[in-house]
Amino acid sequence: MLGNVENHLSPRAAAFFDLDKTVIAKSSTLTFSKSFYQGGLINRRAALRTAYAQFVFLAGGLDHDQMERMREYLSALCRGWNVQQVREIVAETLHELIDPIIYDEAASLIEEHHAAGRDVVIVSTSGAEVVEPVGELLGADRVVATRMVVGADGCFTGEVEYYAYGPTKAEAVRELAASEGYDLDRCYAYSDSATDLPMLQAVGHPHAVNPDRALRREAVARGWPILEFRHPVRLKKRLPAFSVPTRPALVVAAAIGAAAATAGLVWYTNRRRGTV
Repeated sequence: MLGNVENHLSPRAAAFFDLDKTVIAKSSTLTFSKSFYQGGLINRRAALRTAYAQFVFLAGGLDHDQMERMREYLSALCRGWNVQQVREIVAETLHELIDPIIYDEAASLIEEHHAAGRDVVIVSTSGAEVVEPVGELLGADRVVATRMVVGADGCFTGEVEYYAYGPTKAEAVRELAASEGYDLDRCYAYSDSATDLPMLQAVGHPHAVNPDRALRREAVARGWPILEFRHPVRLKKRLPAFSVPTRPALVVAAAIGAAAATAGLVWYTNRRRGTV
């Protein structure tokens, strides 16, 4: 159990969840590759390449260099895509593709955090066009995700506006804590990847979920709880056990963009230059 309902006079708290292999069993972005192929956004070769990337991701995750190569590939791949078409494809196939791969254990945690009066925030490296509807499906209160630059024609330019990865996630968590009044010492965070160590270190209650080898070592060394999620289940099969409390609609945490986006782009640029 995660404790009693937060005292309304106490500082607020939140639970920050990575998405891929933490809340859902696959990569959210790569899961939609077949839908993007059927929608005419990618060709057969690209669809096969993303299917292979999904296999590698599931087999052992991607290290930093592999993540960078995948980011560059996907950024170039989506150049010229109409954003509205992408959103429509995701909306049409969301329940078919995402609902079956949500971990039962993660859905229970989300429910418990809400019952305890904590906000639930999805913090994902995947693109906002995918993460936002997934967050809404999960009943999240806020979403932080990678954002691509959109041109005047409504299409992706291939440039990254905000990269939610590594230290940038931790910066987003701190900015949200400042703007929403979260007490970070009372906040929770969950991730499967060592690249999210900065985010995990930013809160008082970090948890490693299905951790990669590097994160498992860190979690053991630091005495962090290690959780194993193994049971994907459709949310509708959990109903009415899984319930989304009545509250304002999902908030896309775009307000963090000013400082966090600058920090993220500087960090990302320095990584490419080899100065970090």
